[in-house]
Amino acid sequence: MDIQTLFGLEGKTALVTGGATGIGRMAAEALVRAGARVLIASRKGEACEAVAKELNALGASGSAEGFAGDVGTEEGVDAMVAAVKDRTESLDILMNNAGITWGAPLGDFPFKAWGKVMDVNVAGLFDLTQKLLPLLKANATIDDPARVVNVGSVMGEREMGDGAYSYSASKAAVIHLSKILAKELAGDAITVNALAPGPFVSRMTAFATHDEDMRNKVGEDVPLRRVGTDTDIAGCMLFLCGKGGAYITGAIVPVSGGINVMSGPNIFEQALH
Repeated sequence: MDIQTLFGLEGKTALVTGGATGIGRMAAEALVRAGARVLIASRKGEACEAVAKELNALGASGSAEGFAGDVGTEEGVDAMVAAVKDRTESLDILMNNAGITWGAPLGDFPFKAWGKVMDVNVAGLFDLTQKLLPLLKANATIDDPARVVNVGSVMGEREMGDGAYSYSASKAAVIHLSKILAKELAGDAITVNALAPGPFVSRMTAFATHDEDMRNKVGEDVPLRRVGTDTDIAGCMLFLCGKGGAYITGAIVPVSGGINVMSGPNIFEQALH
């Protein structure tokens, strides 16, 4: 079996939400390079169109289309579903990547930071997925299931607030929902997996990753000593969405450089030295 058979996506159609920047942009490029037709949507339609143009200029076997879409409201989800249905009758891959955060110290964290973050990161993700199920089921088979990849966070796995309490809680919800949906959709030949990223360069993390010096400082606190890169996301997506990942569902992929297994110090360290 050759590599293209395992990881190629020729003839597949994908939707990547929040695909104009960061992890979504990294994933969209990987899918295009693997041969997929990729629909890129985010609140900034012009940015999505610009990214699609860049990806189409790569000369890869896949293609990209960009348009505006907002999963933060029920009306926004309905509009995105309609936009997708205007473009395709089936969907092989759905990457729920769109997300927002809110940062404030404990004691000053506002009530309004909960509804907005949970609406986008959890309710919008869930509602979009369920409303796209007919398209996901259209071409899905036991041997080649449709794929849903949700973007959680290592902050949803570990006890990390870092001033982003609603974000961390929302990503824990994404991880749990991914397992629930994996169980419920397996019979429909749809796999549901999630990424749990650590620090990557994105608009959301720009405050700490905007230059090489800052990225190196962040990397010092990561067990594998660096921030994530586009190839880290590409590898995960091509595995989960290609033939090689057809038998995987309910997995949480810890693309976090080892942060997912960080724990407290060895309690006997001082006594043993």
